[in-house]
Amino acid sequence: MTQPVLAKDAPRIDPRAGQLPSAGQLVDTAKLIDAYYTRHPDPRVPAERVAFGTSGHRGSSFDSTFNEAHVLAITQAICLYRRQERISGPLFIGFDTHELSRPAFESALEVLAANGVDVLISKGGEYTPTPAISQAILVHNRGRKEALADGIVITPSHNPPEDGGFKYNPPNGGPADTGITGWIEKQANALLADGLKAVKRVPFQQARQANTTAEYDFLQTYVADLGNVIDFDAIRASGIRMGVDPLGGAGVHYWARIADHYRIDLAVVSEQVDPRFSFMTLDWDGRIRMDPSSSYAMQRLIGLKGKYDIAFACDTDHDRHGIVVPGEGLMPPNHYLAVAVDYLFRNRPGWKAEAAVGKTVVSSAMIDRVTARLGRKLCEVPVGFKWFADGLLDGSLGFGGEESAGASFLRRDGTVWTTDKDGVAPALLSAEMTARTGRHPGTLYRDLVRDLGDMTADRVEAPATAEQKKKLAGLSPQQVRITEMAGEPIQSVLTKAPGNDAPIGGIKVISKGGWFAARPSGTEDIYKIYAESFHGADHLRTLLREAQTIVDTALAG
Repeated sequence: MTQPVLAKDAPRIDPRAGQLPSAGQLVDTAKLIDAYYTRHPDPRVPAERVAFGTSGHRGSSFDSTFNEAHVLAITQAICLYRRQERISGPLFIGFDTHELSRPAFESALEVLAANGVDVLISKGGEYTPTPAISQAILVHNRGRKEALADGIVITPSHNPPEDGGFKYNPPNGGPADTGITGWIEKQANALLADGLKAVKRVPFQQARQANTTAEYDFLQTYVADLGNVIDFDAIRASGIRMGVDPLGGAGVHYWARIADHYRIDLAVVSEQVDPRFSFMTLDWDGRIRMDPSSSYAMQRLIGLKGKYDIAFACDTDHDRHGIVVPGEGLMPPNHYLAVAVDYLFRNRPGWKAEAAVGKTVVSSAMIDRVTARLGRKLCEVPVGFKWFADGLLDGSLGFGGEESAGASFLRRDGTVWTTDKDGVAPALLSAEMTARTGRHPGTLYRDLVRDLGDMTADRVEAPATAEQKKKLAGLSPQQVRITEMAGEPIQSVLTKAPGNDAPIGGIKVISKGGWFAARPSGTEDIYKIYAESFHGADHLRTLLREAQTIVDTALAG
């Protein structure tokens, strides 16, 4: 993927991108933890309140946006939600390798235990990937109508080391929808405003030893079940050599177990865990970010591309994937998603004939063309994996994918695997398709281009205030006052997704030769413009330039 820019007139790439960080760029973890406990958010300041974006509540203790008070309030609000909805089964909870994740886990467990919630925590304190939580919830709830389980995942995903994050997954196993997160957010902020007086809490050791707290072997359960999703027999028989970089994330110890359990030739590049992430090469903007879709952040694995038949990586909570192919390097996420859709729907005879393909409004139109050739239905939804959860749960979706390298798909028998993003299964799927076809995903994408046409895509980003993000999210078709885009008539202007008629939180403009979409980030103080051209790089630049003008005009108004 061509990398984004900071702003319209800013240098495109930080000169340090792709290099290891200097000592001065590494977070002081002791100060970060101290700030978690000693800084107290002011609920009168909007930026310091609980706010659920597309992937839960995120922030940094340094900014008073992710502190103990936030975690206590959110957890108590989740307890209230469970009581209201009569969710009485166990709550699965896990955390990743960010420095703030473990103390947040401890704070959450103190509240859960005080509220009498049956909690299942990772055996031996092992880190827990997001998909392992989703899989555990769904396995527990299979065939049940009562005593349903839900979960909490403590992670800011691929965000920088100083960030923390907190997500709630209801009994459908996927990310909570806006109705649920809105309720929890409102209750949590009320608790903050009242000085946390209504938060129930016991000391951590008491919570850890409570009869409502028990251990669960997420690692073994998830790994043993993967064989129902991936054809490991084909991988093993082919003898292909694979490499994986866990990027110091929650699945760091899962990969060796996968290699051993399924007897495949999978080498783990590094099992180093460092909450400063000092081993990560800097992302496009000069910051540390564990993004497996960024060629700058993925330099360590890209440098080994000639050593393996296929290689892959996952982000910190292992819900995103990055695929590295020999001779080419890192595949753009949209390219791999299109290949995965084409391969899966041709090689999963157990899936229902009516199972559809799910994509977000900012994912590549190549997926549309692949889906049409397969004779499958396309379901195009707003950004956010929550929109795929119910379809994956009932099997009406065979696959759901986001352009940011997040995806999940059904088990081989056509039943649900995970309803949250899973970085591990799509990564291993790249090995399966290489083994069964004898060709890596990069070559398979070139076949799609030959058959369906080429596409050129890019994404730009720029800083945005809360007010600007609100304006952008509220754009209407009437505010797009142009009738042509890059010399072609505009065919449609969308503010709602075609697949479910839900607001996309921005705008998408489509012409015969391409499209662009603009939307505010749900997790950072930026906005994003996505564009794709069917006519090449020069046409794409024109699309982006005109899109930027439309956005600038809207934000200035």
